[in-house]
Amino acid sequence: MSGTSADGINVALADFTGRGLSTRFRLRAHREFPFPAAVRKTILTLMNASDAGVPDLARLNFLLGELYAQAVAEAQRRAHAGRLELIGCHGQTLYHQGDARRFLGHALACTWQTGEAAVIAARLGVPVVSDFRVADMAAGGKGAPLVPFFDFIAYRDRSVGRSAQGVIAQNLGGIGNLTAIGPHAKLEDVLAFDTGPGNMVIDALSELLVHKKYDRDGRIAARGEIIEGALAWALRRRFFQQTPPRTAGREEFGREFVAGFLRACGRARPRNEDVLATATALTARSISHALCRFVLHDKTARYRDYIVSGGGTRNRTLMRMLAAEVAPLGLRIRSSDEFGIPSAAKEALAFALLAYQTWQRQPGNVPSATGAKRAVVLGKISFP
Repeated sequence: MSGTSADGINVALADFTGRGLSTRFRLRAHREFPFPAAVRKTILTLMNASDAGVPDLARLNFLLGELYAQAVAEAQRRAHAGRLELIGCHGQTLYHQGDARRFLGHALACTWQTGEAAVIAARLGVPVVSDFRVADMAAGGKGAPLVPFFDFIAYRDRSVGRSAQGVIAQNLGGIGNLTAIGPHAKLEDVLAFDTGPGNMVIDALSELLVHKKYDRDGRIAARGEIIEGALAWALRRRFFQQTPPRTAGREEFGREFVAGFLRACGRARPRNEDVLATATALTARSISHALCRFVLHDKTARYRDYIVSGGGTRNRTLMRMLAAEVAPLGLRIRSSDEFGIPSAAKEALAFALLAYQTWQRQPGNVPSATGAKRAVVLGKISFP
């Protein structure tokens, strides 16, 4: 998995048994491999770019295939994992448009994840499942979020029994997304959607203002004060008014949004720590607003565990702000690590599960989350 932040490749090695909703998994190991600086810069330049060279796009596709294959091989070597049977590769999202727009006389939704799966299969001699999102979109869905299927498999046991309470799983990657599994919920009852920016806006402003890839531990933001006017400006964006199913990416919270956010912060030279504190608050506040409006509005649904994963869990300031937002809602913040799912491994593990589902010819999307008309088998298979 390489996510919207484009900071590197996450590899999860796991065993799977069972079939469909009876699938069980055991995580063996996980590793992270940062992208070389030049590769990351190229990815970020080509993401959501209005003007990109076709040769560079083609070359990046094959280069990422090589880098993914190297990462999997190195993770396998370090873990002494033995023989691999199947690989799932999400690829690097360059563009995602979940809603239909007019193009050459047709209304089209579309998505593009790059990273040539045939290269991975050829280098490692293992079948590769890739391009997961397009089948859901062909069935009328937004192609995201797809992690809710994993959340249901991983956490549903906590929502059953005599004293069952609902579980909310929150991922804090480049984009934030949540999955709400109510007490005794079935898969078709699951509510899931993107909440807005996770780390994306924070990271972009950190690079722009202090020339660091991210605000380590949220240290800079911790020294700042929230610019309430800029926060209010951001929360008035159209995305936050949309009802689920909804999905977001750099199209909503990329370079154009960041430029507007900086202008909204006002003053000729606002303090860097105040800007980063406001961006961090945007992630926390947008999540609490989404929880109140779409998940907790039904007082009959009992939720207790709020399980957080993703790179954002390393940002102490973000976690402090998030705790302050959700505590009044009666939610208890917990880490996915407590449930045997390391925060950094969750998304890679989720797409390993989706690859296993594809290999078993089982659906992997959750129509209530993506808006698809039906459950479908996801992905395409490349053989060595």
